[in-house]
Amino acid sequence: MKVDAGLTGNITDAAAQAAQIEADGYSGAWTAETAHDPFLPLAAAATSTDEIELGTSIAVAFARNPMLLANIGWDLQTMSQGRFVLGLGSQIKPHITKRFSMEWSRPAARMREMIQAIRTIWDTWQHGTPLQFRGEFYRHTLMTPFFAPNPDDLGDFGPPKIFLAGVGPLMTEVAGEVCDGFFCHGFTTEKFLREVTMPALQRGREQAGTSMDDFEIVGPSFVVTGTTDEQMERAATATRQQIAFYGSTPAYRPVLDIHGWGGLQEDLNKLSKQGEWAKMGELIDDDILNTFAVVGPPESVAPELGRRYGDVISRVSFYAPYESDRERWQSVIEGIKSV
Repeated sequence: MKVDAGLTGNITDAAAQAAQIEADGYSGAWTAETAHDPFLPLAAAATSTDEIELGTSIAVAFARNPMLLANIGWDLQTMSQGRFVLGLGSQIKPHITKRFSMEWSRPAARMREMIQAIRTIWDTWQHGTPLQFRGEFYRHTLMTPFFAPNPDDLGDFGPPKIFLAGVGPLMTEVAGEVCDGFFCHGFTTEKFLREVTMPALQRGREQAGTSMDDFEIVGPSFVVTGTTDEQMERAATATRQQIAFYGSTPAYRPVLDIHGWGGLQEDLNKLSKQGEWAKMGELIDDDILNTFAVVGPPESVAPELGRRYGDVISRVSFYAPYESDRERWQSVIEGIKSV
């Protein structure tokens, strides 16, 4: 199993942080679209690393258009010499319409078309095929040599892989149909993964006429660990709050419903509107925490991840909101790689 790390913080630290992630033995480094652009740090990271994969987990697809994403993906794939993964996600309607001032409609269908358009643009640049993409949401029919990158940029490694994040079955099916990999949302449990996510991915692969072979699944990764009781408590508190934040979102209620906790979403949503973030975390009891997160000392993390997900996921990227003993964590990384 591959083990990835988050590339976070100030963009001026991205190159050094990525180099350290590579030195620590991780397989990949991911950025997220939160307070900063997700792509710029990866350009810096590409210059300071040689082997690890570099990707977005995730970039907000509907804040952009296919041509823009195709351009960015092409350049980062060139800079990294074949190590870039274009990881996309839809976000939710209020963010798309109110934060990014972009259109929102039929997100699964729109995402399928966006990814198909990106691949069509890459094919035009790589092979010189006429650009004739006409869809319901996107139209790309103009490409002159002046605006087309050199096909030799990509060498022998070709265009980037595309991963997609999702929770609901429709978006998950799209990932299986048109993508190379899937990000399980952090707000995913083993039960939801096995009973909802995996069947949807398999339906998508069948629609594409292919199998799950070589399709990568990045598993859910809430981890509560530490080397002292204080570290464990701090990690548990932060993780409870993160679970509560996601749980307040109506779109994620099906994950709670499958465990019989659907009513919790309404309680969390009310508290979120009141700004009661600390109280939200207090509603996440030990049963819920242990269902969403691997909880225990560092040495227990790899065996538990293997027990829960070893037969279904191919890589894991940690969300661990705490500081952990660096040397002790190295053995955890090696243990997970052997799963």
